[in-house]
Amino acid sequence: MNTFTHMLRDRDTPFHAQHLIDGRWQGEADVAFHSYAPAQNSALPWYFPEAGPAELAALTDSAAAAFSQYRHSSRAQRAAFLRQIALEIEALGAVLIDTVMAETALPQARVEGERGRTCAQLRLFAALLNEPADTVYQSAQPQRLPLPGPELRLDVVPLGPVLVFAASNFPLAFSVAGGDTASALAAGCPVIVKAHNAHPATSALVAQAIDRARRDCDLPAGVFQLVFAQQHAFAEQLLQHPVVKAVAFTGSQQLGLHFQRLIQQRVVPVPFYGELGSQNPLFLLPDQLAQHGDSFAAALAQSVLLGNGQFCTRPGLVFVPEQAETPALLQTLAASFNATSSVTLLTPKIAESYRHGCALLKGLEGVMTVAMGSSEVGEAGCQVLPRLFVTDVALWSDLPQLQQEIFGPATVLIRYRSQAELLTILPSLHGQLTATVYGTEQDLRTHAALVQQLPDLAGRLICNQMPTGVEVCAAMHHGGPFPASTDLRFTAVGTAAYQRFVRPLCWQNFGA
Repeated sequence: MNTFTHMLRDRDTPFHAQHLIDGRWQGEADVAFHSYAPAQNSALPWYFPEAGPAELAALTDSAAAAFSQYRHSSRAQRAAFLRQIALEIEALGAVLIDTVMAETALPQARVEGERGRTCAQLRLFAALLNEPADTVYQSAQPQRLPLPGPELRLDVVPLGPVLVFAASNFPLAFSVAGGDTASALAAGCPVIVKAHNAHPATSALVAQAIDRARRDCDLPAGVFQLVFAQQHAFAEQLLQHPVVKAVAFTGSQQLGLHFQRLIQQRVVPVPFYGELGSQNPLFLLPDQLAQHGDSFAAALAQSVLLGNGQFCTRPGLVFVPEQAETPALLQTLAASFNATSSVTLLTPKIAESYRHGCALLKGLEGVMTVAMGSSEVGEAGCQVLPRLFVTDVALWSDLPQLQQEIFGPATVLIRYRSQAELLTILPSLHGQLTATVYGTEQDLRTHAALVQQLPDLAGRLICNQMPTGVEVCAAMHHGGPFPASTDLRFTAVGTAAYQRFVRPLCWQNFGA
């Protein structure tokens, strides 16, 4: 009997199913707000409170008070805090793994890997803080003519309390203790996390770990806070509150743009770092197809189906040359998709959106469904079938729907006949997190014009490797031109994510 089964049997709750505000667990459970098991399409026996005006006032007051102290904490103190959070998350053990699996239907290996990534990125920011602060210094030049030169020191200072919207598809690495939280805490900013409704129990468990670390490190209560709210109205009020100095969001383009408009309506607008979606176009070049078609097909199917297609870097548009080897490629890919059965997505809403998007593509003239998984019970609740579509690049201008992201295990193959066709449609492609090219050395020479234009399209260019998988390191950039992200200068992954939550400050004649 695993830990989760034990919890259900005894109705035992290993976490506080409440808001964490000003260092205290508070709030009465709302019977309308419960945890959900997507694999069973049924409610879990855990209920959570709904935030309101009292929570809004308490959260913001506590965050403001905490910032007045936390902004002056040393880099060593913040590094110790991040390392302690990682230890506390690891100490949750099987309870965390089983809870994540229950709320997401993700397999154990994936959840354990994501826990490892979450703790690794916390330690990555701790290591960054262990390095000397990056400052630029210019000494005074009193003898300079015609005017003396002042002493100058360029530094950075934290922005202030940061509001983080947890993401659904990475319940650990992009959620309560994910990269947004880690980078903001590293920068010296208190964090308010709006928990994602898809995994509230997971959120509460991780919040407990962070709060234990905060107490161990003797930091102010408002340095980290967690709030539950199903209704968008509360989130809207929170992101418009003057105490909040920056917002990090990962989610749909529609909701993200709505939040951005609200922020721009504030008396004092603040940075909004939104990741809003990406189709991650992939360009297969002719010689690569001729020489490595089979291995490419296997890699593509694995990438699209990985995590049931719920990765922000899933290749959703795949441009393939129309040549003698193309029918065999289509046949191989179709066989891979047809061999699948139904898969479970994270929430009923995500599954319904996936089915709606696939139905839209299926109904477009010139778009064919060439493969679909099979299931005796069909699609219902959180269960969906993978799909493979195909069309021609000549129809691109007539099919703007192709650029609407379908979040789930589906992709569209787009046949082209020449590099000139690709160069014609490139300017109309939306901004992307990634763009990928698969080609031999000969291909890359022949298609140099294509490769030279790809930097305008995406935040990360990839050669001969699938885009799924984001390395967490200093060299990574996870962002891109709109709508991939709302500010293409910044990354949500890697140590450079820290830069989102600090601003430059020049000190003149204050000493080194």
